[in-house]
Amino acid sequence: MLNEKQCISFDKVPVNHDWCFKNVRSVEQWTHGYHRYPAKFLPNIVKKLIEEYTNEKDLVADLFAGCGTTLVEAKIHGRKSIGVDINPVAELITKAKTNPVEPNNLNIHYNKIVENFDTFRLIDYVDIDVHERIDYWFSKEHKAKIAYLYEKILETRDNAIKDFLLVSLSHILKNCSKWLQSSTKPQIDPRKVPPDPFIAFQTHTKQMLKKNAEFYKQLSENKYLKTKCEIRLEDARKTSIRANSVGAIITSPPYVTSYEYADIHQLTAYWYEYITDLSGFRKNFIGTFYSLNQETICDSIIGQDIINSLLKKDKRTAREVANYFNDMHAVAKEMHRVLKYNGHVCLVIGNTTFKNVKIKSAEVFAETLTILGFEMVEIIKRSIPNKLIPSIRDKKSGRFSKLINKDSKLVYPEEYILIAKKA
Repeated sequence: MLNEKQCISFDKVPVNHDWCFKNVRSVEQWTHGYHRYPAKFLPNIVKKLIEEYTNEKDLVADLFAGCGTTLVEAKIHGRKSIGVDINPVAELITKAKTNPVEPNNLNIHYNKIVENFDTFRLIDYVDIDVHERIDYWFSKEHKAKIAYLYEKILETRDNAIKDFLLVSLSHILKNCSKWLQSSTKPQIDPRKVPPDPFIAFQTHTKQMLKKNAEFYKQLSENKYLKTKCEIRLEDARKTSIRANSVGAIITSPPYVTSYEYADIHQLTAYWYEYITDLSGFRKNFIGTFYSLNQETICDSIIGQDIINSLLKKDKRTAREVANYFNDMHAVAKEMHRVLKYNGHVCLVIGNTTFKNVKIKSAEVFAETLTILGFEMVEIIKRSIPNKLIPSIRDKKSGRFSKLINKDSKLVYPEEYILIAKKA
C-alpha cells in the first residue's frame, strides 16, 4: 500500500530549481561530448546524485548506461562503477569515454593515421562490400573514405586507442551521410552536402584528444586512473551483476513512445558489423513498438488505467506502453536484486501525453518500486531545457512535429528524479 507521500499527485510537486541546471554546459566537460546521443543524461544531475547519495566505497551502477554519463562521473568522483546496455554502440562509446589513454601515445597513433591519408586511392575502396543500407546512406566516395579509415583504425593493436578512434569515426558517420542532420529519425536530406570524412574525422578527433588529455590529467592528479569501471553488453532486465553488491543505482531509462535507439545507431551498427538485420536488433530494446508482445495488462494500477485509456484511442500505442511498463517492472526487480540494503535507486524519468492521454511513467515507476519493496525517499521535479530533449508532438495526431505547428506541444517539458531506498 502506498503511503500518503507516495500517493501525492506528481503534477503538484513544485519544480526544484536546484536541479534544473539552466545554461550549464556540463555535456562538454571531460569525455561527455565524445559522441552524439539523444536525450543525454545531464552530467550535473549525476554529479549531484553521486555526491548526495553515495559514499566513496560504494559501487555505482547504471542499468541503462547509454553513452556512459554515470560511469564517467563515478570515475571522476573516485567511485567504482558498473554499467549495462543492450546496445553494442553504447558499449563502445562508454568504453572509450571511461578509459582515458596516455595523451602522447594516443597522439602518435592518431598522427600516424592522418599522415597516411595521401596513400588513399579511391579505386581500392570504391567497390568494397559492407551492407546494402550503407550504399543507401553514403555516396561512393564517402563510403570509400570511411572504409579506409575503418581499416586503418582496426590495425591499431592497443584496444583503448582503437576504441577511442572508432568512437570518433562513429560520431562523424551521420554528418558524412545523407541522413537529415536535424533529425533523429532515419530520413534522407536530398539537399545535404556531407563533409569530407577525412576532414570531419580530423576535426572531431582533435576535440576528443583535448578532452582525453584533460580527463587523464584530472584522474591522475586524484589517483583515480585505475578506479574500476566496467561496461557490460547485457539486458537491464537480467544482468550478471552480483546480488546485494551495489551501493547506488543512478540511471535514466528510455522514455516511453520516444526514441528508437536501434534506428538511431544503425549506421555504426552496420559499419562495425554489430548487426546484419535491423528488425531483429530492434526487438531487443526496452518498450520498443517493434516488439511482438501483444500484452495489454500490467501489474501497476496506475499503468493499467493508462493502458485502458489508450486502447480507446490507439491499440498499437496501448500495446507499446503496456510492453514498456512490463519491461520496466522486470528492470525494477533486477534493481532490487543487485542493490544493497539501504542502497538508493536514483531514477530520472519523464511523463508525456499521447492523444490527450497522460502517460504517467514516473507515477507508474514509483508505484512499481513500492510494490517490489522499495521505500520512496524523495520526488524531485525539474524543468527540461528544450535543447536537451527537442521532441515535439502534435496534439491531435500524436505524431512528432515542429514547434511552429500551432497544435504542437513539448513532449517532456519536465521530468522527475525518483529517489527510493531498498528497505
